[in-house]
Parts: sequence; structure tokens; C-alpha cells
Amino acid sequence: MTIRKFVHAGGATLLIMIILAASFAGSRINVIRMGGPIQTQSQQTSDLVADVLPPPAYVIEAYLEATLLLRDPADQAGAAKRLAKLHDDYRTRLDFWAKAGIDPENFAALAASKPPADAFWTEIEERYLPAARANDRPAMLRSYTRISSAYSEHRRAIDILVKRAITYQAGLADRAAKALHRALVMLSIIGLIIVGCVAAFCAMLLRRVVTPIVSLSTTTAALARGEPASVPFVNRTDELGSIAVAVDSFRRASEARTVSDAAAASEQQIVNDALADVVRTMGNGDLTRRADIEFPDSYREIGDSLNSAVGTLRSMIKTVVETASDIEGGAGKIATASEDLARRTQSNAASLEQTSAALVQIDTRLRSAAKASADTIARADTALATVASGRSVAVEAVQAMSRVTASAQGTNAVIEGLDKIAFQTRVLAMNAAVEAGRAGDAGRGFSVVADLVSALAQRAEEEAKSARDQLTTAQMEIVTAVAAVEHVDTSLAEIARNVGDVHDLLGGMVTDNQAQSQAVSEIAAAVGAMDQSTQQNAAMVEETSAAASDLSARIQSMVQQAAAFKFERRPRDAAGPFNHPGGGGMARIGRRTVKSQIFA
Repeated sequence: MTIRKFVHAGGATLLIMIILAASFAGSRINVIRMGGPIQTQSQQTSDLVADVLPPPAYVIEAYLEATLLLRDPADQAGAAKRLAKLHDDYRTRLDFWAKAGIDPENFAALAASKPPADAFWTEIEERYLPAARANDRPAMLRSYTRISSAYSEHRRAIDILVKRAITYQAGLADRAAKALHRALVMLSIIGLIIVGCVAAFCAMLLRRVVTPIVSLSTTTAALARGEPASVPFVNRTDELGSIAVAVDSFRRASEARTVSDAAAASEQQIVNDALADVVRTMGNGDLTRRADIEFPDSYREIGDSLNSAVGTLRSMIKTVVETASDIEGGAGKIATASEDLARRTQSNAASLEQTSAALVQIDTRLRSAAKASADTIARADTALATVASGRSVAVEAVQAMSRVTASAQGTNAVIEGLDKIAFQTRVLAMNAAVEAGRAGDAGRGFSVVADLVSALAQRAEEEAKSARDQLTTAQMEIVTAVAAVEHVDTSLAEIARNVGDVHDLLGGMVTDNQAQSQAVSEIAAAVGAMDQSTQQNAAMVEETSAAASDLSARIQSMVQQAAAFKFERRPRDAAGPFNHPGGGGMARIGRRTVKSQIFA
């Protein structure tokens, strides 16, 4: 919905609402006005109550009770109660109207009815009711006559009061009707004024706001479409004038931008043509073409960047082609070197295989030597047993001198021999530990065995020392007997000592043979591993040779493709790319790299 339609609709809606409100207010005022339906119904209800019940301020009901009591004196107690109540109601209503602030003339008429009413009530209470209680009928008749006279006078005053009240009520109704008429007239005038003001406001709003806004909207739409248009209301000083000035500024800026865009489009077309020409020649492989036009200031950096990029690309392609040629030569040499290395690696693998077989034979011979040494040790043990048996024979030969002395000397010699054997065993164990330390990881197990042998020798020394102490005591008692058989015992002890030395030497030989056999086994295993690694290296060298050949083929393809580009090429010797320092150096570097990878 447009603003114009919105204002029209809003004004019409407001007018309709005002008219509806005025109609509703008029109908409601008509209902509650004096003489209207509500007031008429209220007045009718009051009249109905007045017609049915006697008013408390009128003593007609009390006069009726007095008359009934005169006819039936027996009901004087009930009549007295009813009269007392009526008197109380009379006083209450009289006091109410005295304080109600009614019209002064009506109040004066009401006050004029009070003296006869007071005389009426005084006569009833002071004379009539006492005569009725005394059942004095003549007195009641005389009193009733005076009551009737007071009632008649009171009634005349009431009639005057009623006439005045009716007249006053009619005047009130007339004044209320006139006041209501004046109020309705004033409300109608005010409503018409409001309607006129609303209509004038809507018209002014349409003329001052809506119409200018519509005009500005039309102008803005035309400017948005690029059509020439003049902006109205730029001289106004209100908000619409500010909007018009802003729109006019936009118009001038749009015109300036149109001129600027046209110039920029022309410059951009020139630049686009130049760029398209350079890119087209680059697409055809010509890298010698440059954008030689005079670029506008805003595009000069782009032109310089394009020429720089073309030059950089030309240098990069040139470097790639030349480097590819060098790599091609280097790859060929790498392939040749890899083939030579593969042959040498295979030869080394065969040599390692022969070495491994020889080491296996050496290991077998060392195991045989160790077995022979073990057999010799067993024979040495037998010799020791034989020597011991010979000593027993010698001791039996000198039993005549002293069996105890021979036994003591023999035991002493044995203990001394054991002590020496233990000492030499410790020395050999220390030597074995030193040799095991030199052997490294291969002799670690033998080092543990040497430590155990050393501990056992130390224990033998301790046991020999204990035995020697015991024999010393015995020898002191048989010194004489020992001297007799000392020569024989010394000889046998020397024999036993020599045999023990031979036994120990053979034990060391067995241990050394076992260690050598183990070391040779480990060397054979290492040589086998080297053989396997060498064979793997040979396979890798063959793969490297194949990869170098494939690389050479790919580089040749790349060089052929790069030959489509046009740029300044460097002159080459007749011998090809492998004679210049770059190619040969690369080949030598490649060979060193392959060699280091194989033997690392």
C-alpha cells in the first residue's frame, strides 16, 4: 500500500470512528437524559411505590390507625405499637429532609406541615391512647375530634407541598431538557470541528508530505534506472527538503560516476586487449612477447607485473629445459654406475658366501679341538687318581715307620696342593675375565663362568686353610715321624702338583676353545647377515638402475615438450650436454649418493 492510499484510508477510518463515536454518545445520552427511558422508568417505579405505600412524612396512616382504634378499642395494644412505629418513621424522614438540602420553597412548605402534625401526634400520645387504655369512649371521641382537626390542617399543608414539588419537578425537567439540548448542540459543533480538523489535517498531510514523497519516489526511481531527472523540493527547509538535497547529491554523484565509469571502461578495454594479446601468444608457446603499450596510471602496476611475470616464466622455462638436459645426462651416468655397482655387489655377495662356508669349517674344527681337550682332561683326572694311588703305595711302604706320620704328611701335601690349585684357578679365572672383557658382548657369558670359578677357588682356599690348621696340631705331635717319610711325601706331592697344573691348563684350553667356537659362530652369523644385506643391496641397485632409466626417458619427454616454448637458448658443444660442468658434476654427485646408500 502506498503512503497516499494509507493516509486516505487512515483519514477515512478516523472520520468513520468519530462519527460512530458521536452517534453512540448521542444514543447513550438520549437514554440517560431527563425524560429519557431510564429516568422515565425510575420515575414510574417511584410513583408506583408512592401509590402503594403511604409516605412516612404524611400522617394519613396514623389517622387511619386512630380511626380503627376508635371502632375497635380492644386492639389498643397493637394499635399503640403501630402508632409508635409510625411516629418514629415520621421523625426519621423529617430529619432526613431537613438535612437533604432541598429547594427552600419546598422545605418551607414541608416545615409548614410540621406544627399540625406535631399537634396530631401529641393528641394521640397524650390523650387518645390513654383514653383507649382506660376504655373511656367519650374521651376518645373528644380526642378523635381534635385529631381530625389537626389531620385536616396537616393535609392542607401536604397538598400545598405536593403542588409545589410537582411544579418544581416540572421546572427541573424543563431545565434538564434545555441543558441536554445545549450539550448536544455543543457536542455536535465540537464533532463537526474535529471532523473538519481531521479532514484539513489529512488534506495538508497529502499536500505537504504524501505528494512530495511520491514525487521524490518517482524521481529516485528514474535516477535508479539511469534516466535524467531533476530533483524537486530542494529549496524546502523541512525534512523533505533535506531528503531532496540528499537525492540531488546522489544524482550529481551518479552522473559523475557515469562519466568516470565510461573513462574507466575505455581504459580497461585497452588493457584487456593488451593482456589478451600477451596471454594468447603465451598460449601458443611464445614467451618473448611483452605488453609494450602505455598502460594508464591505474593499470601500470598490472602491466609491469604482467611483463615481470612473463620474464620470470621465460627464465623458469629456460632453466627447467637446461636443467632437464643436465639431469638427462646425469641420469644416464647414474644408470651406468648402478649397473657396475650391481655387478660388484653380486661379486661381493659370492665372496661373503665363501667366507661364511670357511667359517663354518673353522667352527667345526674348534668344536673337535674342544672335545679332544675335554678327553685329555679326563685322562689327567685319571693320572691324578693314579698318583694318589702311588702315594698310598708309598705310605704303605713306610708303614713301619709311622702310618700316622705318612697320613699326616700326605694330607698336608694334598691341602697344600689344593691351595695352590685354588690360587692358580683364581689367576686363570682373572685372565679369563680379562679375555672375556676384551671379547665384548661375545664373551659376556664366559665372564660369568669365570666369576663363578673364582668364587669356587676362593672357597677351596678357605676350606684348605681350615684343614691346615687342624693338621698343624697333629703335626706338632708327630714331628719325629714326619721327618722319616718327608722325602717320599715331597716327591709324590711334586708329581701331584705337576699333574694338577696340567689339568688346569687343559681346562683353560677347553674354555678358550669353547669361547673361540662361539665367537666363530657369531662371526659366521654376521657374515650370513652381511651376505643377505649385500644381496638386498644388489636388488636395490638394480631397481635404482631401472628408475634412473625411467627418469631419463621422462626427462627426454619433458625436454621435447618444453621445446615448444620460444626463448633464447644457450649454445651447446657438439659433444652434448654431458661435457659442460653442470652435467658432469651432477653425474659424479649421483654416483657418490648411490654408493653411500649401498654401503651405509
